[in-house]
Amino acid sequence: MPELLRKRLADRTVRSGYLDGQVLVAMPTMTDDRFARTVIYVCAHSSEGAMGIVVNKPAPHISFPDLLVQLDVISEGEEIRLPERAGSIQVLRGGPVESGRGFVLHSADFMIEDSTLSIDDGICLTATLDILKAIAKGAGPKSALLALGYAGWAPGQLETEIQANGWLNVPADRGLVFDGAVETKYERALAKIGIDLGKLSPEAGHA
Repeated sequence: MPELLRKRLADRTVRSGYLDGQVLVAMPTMTDDRFARTVIYVCAHSSEGAMGIVVNKPAPHISFPDLLVQLDVISEGEEIRLPERAGSIQVLRGGPVESGRGFVLHSADFMIEDSTLSIDDGICLTATLDILKAIAKGAGPKSALLALGYAGWAPGQLETEIQANGWLNVPADRGLVFDGAVETKYERALAKIGIDLGKLSPEAGHA
């Protein structure tokens, strides 16, 4: 687990002024191809930096059952016996950092003590194999997605990028994070704050 998440997991206090539990939406002028048209759920944000999961970019050529086999959670051939919910979980490209590691964003009906980070509004993050094993047995959370990798920012970097009109931050909701219509999440995230993508100007962040 990234150090920033470890510290956030240990810090149970309610903090203001940070973007934990909100969504970052890349401005149309985003020049970094890795983040163009991304919607990122912010899992941890403090004076030490920020960490989030991209929730609208599917990982190509891999399914959740395939990943369970690769990680030895289940044996090859056992995919057919997985619970229906497990077979429908999306595998997303969570970001460019540690892209070989899995991070599960999920509903708050499943918790692992000292491993699950409760973020906001019934959304949690767990980054251990135990949650994958639970899902494979049908005992996991009602809603979940698996992200490979994450997006990370150094201290002050995210704030600088927001001030430079790289990102808009909008309120999150479970539908925006978990539903399967990833192709519309970008437009829906902007619509939550009343922005029509076709009318968005590069200067919108100054409003």
